[in-house]
Amino acid sequence: MVQRQTVRINRAPVLTLWAAVVAERLGLDPGVSLGLFEPSSRAVDERLQKLGAGTTLHVDLLHRAVPITSTPDGLRALSKDRPISPASVGHYLESKFGENLGLVRRVMVKLVNSMPAEKIAELAYRLYEEFRPAIPAGIKGWGAAGELDLELIERLSELR
Repeated sequence: MVQRQTVRINRAPVLTLWAAVVAERLGLDPGVSLGLFEPSSRAVDERLQKLGAGTTLHVDLLHRAVPITSTPDGLRALSKDRPISPASVGHYLESKFGENLGLVRRVMVKLVNSMPAEKIAELAYRLYEEFRPAIPAGIKGWGAAGELDLELIERLSELR
């Protein structure tokens, strides 16, 4: 069990890390944020192969439509019509979480592994809403930092 520990961080990197952890649990390659039609790397890959090279699919992960495509390196989410490098996502998360990245990732993985993949696909965003950083009253904006409670994430995994 994680001792009472919080990480001061804004919500964007928390959502990014959670999306990556959920995508991996759903059978997708690390660094790919996907979802919608019974997300598995095999199903998405087969659909893209049928549609042909240069095809983009929109899949839903955490209530967001994420464009994806197949590249020589595997499935990739797109940003501004360009495949996102898993390394760039990793660098982003490292820069935001710092030394806490491994610990936060570990408790998130424990949460996604506490239930069947179908259930996590259904509940992923609702769970995020339960544990996302609390923003102090009176502060607004996506970039506002708040406290991410790691003990809460662990408790959620024990309730499943």
